[in-house]
Amino acid sequence: MKLQPVRGTRDIFGEEALLFLEIQSQFAYWAQIHDFQPIETPIFEFSQVFKRSLGDETDIVNKEMYTFADRSGDSLTLRPEGTASVARAILSNSMLRDLPLKLYYSGPMFRHERPQKGRYRQFQQFGVELIGVDSPIADIEVLSCAWSFFKACSLDSKVQLEINSLGDQESRDNYRTQLVQYFNTCKNQLSEESQKRLLSNPLRILDSKEAQDQEWIQKAPPVQQALNNQSLAFFESVLKGLTDLNIPFVVNPRLVRGLDYYNHCVFEFTTTHLGSQNAVLSGGRYNNLVEALGGPSTPGVGWAAGTDRLALLLEKPQNQSQTVAIITTSPDVSGEALILLTQLRQHGIPSQLIYSGNVSKQLKKADKRHCSHALLVGQVELTSDTFNLKNLKTGQQSQLNKESLIKELRVFYGR
Repeated sequence: MKLQPVRGTRDIFGEEALLFLEIQSQFAYWAQIHDFQPIETPIFEFSQVFKRSLGDETDIVNKEMYTFADRSGDSLTLRPEGTASVARAILSNSMLRDLPLKLYYSGPMFRHERPQKGRYRQFQQFGVELIGVDSPIADIEVLSCAWSFFKACSLDSKVQLEINSLGDQESRDNYRTQLVQYFNTCKNQLSEESQKRLLSNPLRILDSKEAQDQEWIQKAPPVQQALNNQSLAFFESVLKGLTDLNIPFVVNPRLVRGLDYYNHCVFEFTTTHLGSQNAVLSGGRYNNLVEALGGPSTPGVGWAAGTDRLALLLEKPQNQSQTVAIITTSPDVSGEALILLTQLRQHGIPSQLIYSGNVSKQLKKADKRHCSHALLVGQVELTSDTFNLKNLKTGQQSQLNKESLIKELRVFYGR
C-alpha cells in the first residue's frame, strides 16, 4: 500500500511553503514592531491545561482534542490552540512578576475536525497575547498589530473586523440566563446539537450554522441589553480607539466566543473569499484564564490567526529560487567549482551547483530552476581567473575576474 499522510494533514512544499514562510516572516516582523516578544511552548500539554481553561462542555474538549496516555499513564493532549499553553508557560516560569507581558508565538495546532479546504486536523497558527493590562488600550493595541499585518500583506481590502462585547462576568452571566429563557421557548425547533448546547453552553448556539437554527438565532436577545454600565463604557472605549486609529470595523451583536475564558471584547477578521471558512483571525479578552489555571486574577487579551487560510487569500509568490548556477565544463574541475561556490556564499550570494549534464543541459536546468545567472567554470577560466557570467533573464554576458565577479553579483543581490 502506498503510504499517504493521515487524513486532515498534508505536506507543505514548493510555492505554498514559500508563502507560509512569507506570512510567518511578516507576522514576526509586525509583532516585534509592536514590542511583542517570542515564546515557544511544547506541542503537547497535560490534558488539564485545556480542560480547565477551555471548559469541559466546549466542542474542543468534548470532540476535537487529540488526547492520549503516555507510558507513565499521564493524560496528554496535542495543543488545540495556543493561548492556554502560553498562560500555562507564564505560570510555570513565574513570569507574572514581570507584568505586563507581550508575547507572540507560532506553530502547529491539532483538532479532530471534519477536514475541508482551509480546515485541517493539523494546522498552523500564529498569535499574540498581552497579559496584565486591564485597560481598553490593550485591546486596541493587539487589534492595531493585526491590522498592520493585514495591510503589510495587502489583505486589508479582503478582510473585515467584526467586534462585539460579552461584558464582564456579571454581564455574561445575565446574558446566559436570558439566552436560556429565550431558547427554551423554541427548544423543540432547534437542531439536536443546539439543544445539547442549551444545557451546557448556550452562547455557542449563536455560532450554529444549521439552517433550522437561523430563524431563532436572528430573534434572540442581543448581548448589548445584558451589559452593565462598566461593560458598555469599556466597549465604547475600544471602539473609539479603533476609530482614532482608522481601523475599520462593524459591530456584530451575534458574535460570541464559546470558550469559557472569554469576556468583554471578542472579535474576528472575516473574509468573503473563502466560503464557509470565513474567519481568518479570532480573539478577544480573557480576564479569567490565568485564574482558571490556578494563578491569581490576571487580565489578558490576544488573538490567533490561521496560516493555512491566510495562504488561500494570498497570491502564490514568484519562484524565489534566484540563485547563481555554477556550470562546469568538465568533471575534473568540480573541486575548484565547489571552492568558488563556497566563496560566493560567504559573500551572501545565493548559488547552486548544477550536478550533471553537458554545458547545454546544465544551462537548461539552470533556466528551469529560475536561476538569475549562469557562471561557467572550466580549466581555462580557472587558469586565467576570468569567468563567463551570463544573465539568464537578459542574455547579457560578461567576462570578469573573480573580484569583479563577486562585486557585480553582490550589487545584483543587494549584499
